[in-house]
Amino acid sequence: MLNLKIFTDGGSRGNPGEAAYGVIISDQDKKLIEFGVYIGIATNNEAEYRGVLAAIKWIEENVKEKIDFLDFKMDSMLVCQQLKGLWKIKNLNLKVINEEIKLKLLKLAVKYSFTHVPREQNKEADRMVNAALDSKIKSL
Repeated sequence: MLNLKIFTDGGSRGNPGEAAYGVIISDQDKKLIEFGVYIGIATNNEAEYRGVLAAIKWIEENVKEKIDFLDFKMDSMLVCQQLKGLWKIKNLNLKVINEEIKLKLLKLAVKYSFTHVPREQNKEADRMVNAALDSKIKSL
């Protein structure tokens, strides 16, 4: 059974502004995938949420083995606390994405956790965000 560690990050240059998210998924210490995706104009918080959602979608589509646990790690305190249900969600867009994440996790029928980590521990996901932003912005 797999115990996946998922690092996610999102960012926007301007808020809202050009935005992207980054995802790193590993099993034990073996990296399964890393990717960054440019999402156009969005807020930083929306980019953070979309990174979590993209990670779950990738897992749904690509992981065929039984998953025991999903350990989400992110440096956004707001997104982490909202996904745990500890903080209210005032923004309707974020509420919709939050609900979609919860539904997908329910369908996967796995145990999971959301953990806030310092930025220093999330450098790889941040690198994917910036690579996605740089490649899109340079091509405009």
